[in-house]
Amino acid sequence: MVKAASGGKGRLPGLRGYLGRLKIGDQPMVIIMAFIIGLLAGGANVLFRTAMGFSHKIIFDGGSSLLHIGEGGYYRVLLPLLPMAGAFLLIPLSLLFPGEVNGYGFSKFLEIVNIRGGVIRARNIFLKTLGPALTIGSGGSAGVEGPIAFIGGTVGSKIGQMMSASENRMKLLIASGAAGAIAATFNAPIAGIMFAVEIVLLGNYELSSFSAIVVSSGIATVVSRGFYGANPAFSVPQYDLKSPLEILFYIVFGLLLGILAAFYIRIFHRIRDEFEAFRLHPQFKPVLGAFIVGVCGIFLPQIMGNGYDFIEEALSGRIIFAVMLLLVFFKIVATSVTLGSGGVFAPALFIGAMAGGGFGHLVHSLFPSQTASPEAYATVGIGAFLAAATHAPLTGIFLLFEMTGNYRIIIPLMFAAIIGTLVSKKFCADSIDTVELTKRGIRIHEGREVSVMSRISVGDLMDTDVTTVPEKMLLKDLIELMIQRDRFYFPVTDDVGRMVGIVSVQDVRPALFEEAVKRVVTAGEVATEDVIVLRQHEDLNAAMSAFSRKDIEEIPVVSESDPGKVIAMIRRKDLIGAYNREVLKTREQARDIALPQGM
Repeated sequence: MVKAASGGKGRLPGLRGYLGRLKIGDQPMVIIMAFIIGLLAGGANVLFRTAMGFSHKIIFDGGSSLLHIGEGGYYRVLLPLLPMAGAFLLIPLSLLFPGEVNGYGFSKFLEIVNIRGGVIRARNIFLKTLGPALTIGSGGSAGVEGPIAFIGGTVGSKIGQMMSASENRMKLLIASGAAGAIAATFNAPIAGIMFAVEIVLLGNYELSSFSAIVVSSGIATVVSRGFYGANPAFSVPQYDLKSPLEILFYIVFGLLLGILAAFYIRIFHRIRDEFEAFRLHPQFKPVLGAFIVGVCGIFLPQIMGNGYDFIEEALSGRIIFAVMLLLVFFKIVATSVTLGSGGVFAPALFIGAMAGGGFGHLVHSLFPSQTASPEAYATVGIGAFLAAATHAPLTGIFLLFEMTGNYRIIIPLMFAAIIGTLVSKKFCADSIDTVELTKRGIRIHEGREVSVMSRISVGDLMDTDVTTVPEKMLLKDLIELMIQRDRFYFPVTDDVGRMVGIVSVQDVRPALFEEAVKRVVTAGEVATEDVIVLRQHEDLNAAMSAFSRKDIEEIPVVSESDPGKVIAMIRRKDLIGAYNREVLKTREQARDIALPQGM
């Protein structure tokens, strides 16, 4: 198989060669590929759900029966053994594929798609099926959405590799696969499209490419409905606004959800950072996390697994106010310590439902005639909290609409989702999916170029062999120094060695053929006093911006503690060279990923 990223010549893969002989146009070719991706993504969803159900039946149901946990009493203290069993079963898989099994992998997926060329190994289909099946099936607090999107994206990537697609086309095919997988999982084709556009493509797409995402999402949904039917994921009554005043309650609800979402994002990553720093063998950290989930589950079993059954209970009003509030915070903790394989969509839906139900109980008890029942707020909370946590309001709105089939709730949902997202962004600039990337210096929303340049600092490129000139140096001596050193920019210093300006060849050019002037005028008299400077810690984005400000070729680097002390110079050509090398290295890494052809 030809390496997708190589750009070299070679025998075309069968699929591309066959379609090429048909002389199909570019746009129809994309639609055909999207159709194939949709079929495969829908089929992958069926296999994924089958594996999940089998794992749950064997580990959780079978283990509960074997240990008599269902009988209650003292047997319930054995509950932590179930998620721990799933974590132990992940250890061989994690040892075989280090760094590819445990943890929240969707951030890595976004990096591959938007920064590293979109080349994904086929074995991720296997890893992202088995890993979450063991984690969630044994009671770990996680969701299927991140893994299934990764699986669908992998399908799209492999089709793109077979067709030797360009990077932009590869990104589109991956987004189409992710859209199809999410659409099939939730029986929600529009939400799948919004997921691909808002989250996978980070809101950057062309209208001409939209059709491929639509086709894949629609076909995958058809495949899923062929196996599971067209019923909504959650059954809820038809709610409506009781009065125009109720919109104010939904606005307040959106504000609270935004604050809660920011808290969730920070706690989620804070706990994971603490686990990473904790002195324990990495393979046993998921086991410890599973134990904590199991202990919490002894008292609140609702927090275990994806929680869909208990979301249904909240939507039908079968969970009391106090329990809902407890479930919100314990679900956040349980999801944060589940270090196996899984996503965060389902926990977000669960937290939103419980938070909404609790808020609904409060306002309905205070204003019974002007508010809907608590179940209406629980319903809105599902989509609004997801929107706030992922910073993707359209995904949250359309997902809830399609999962419930309730159009009447759309107006309060829009208010709560948009306000919740804005508040969450105010307190936490990153979504739950991008915090990890930002901590590593990857600015995912700003594209590959900015991310590549953010990984290199001025200190990596600066030339410490810097020559300064005293401000009293005559121009004739300065011109000789420029010729001798083959440099065109020199910092000018005063009697105590502090920079007072910078002189360039442009500054001395008018005096090149004026011998009398060169013997009278000094460097300090022609130097530019308004000097642009850089510091070691700044990245190449800041450096390039500084170079562009005055279209200059060299900039002095000054001490962090003393801005008057020049410690080095940095040249524009060195910056461009470093950027080109980093881009080539990134492409080589993407090409290397494509080399293993099996799993």
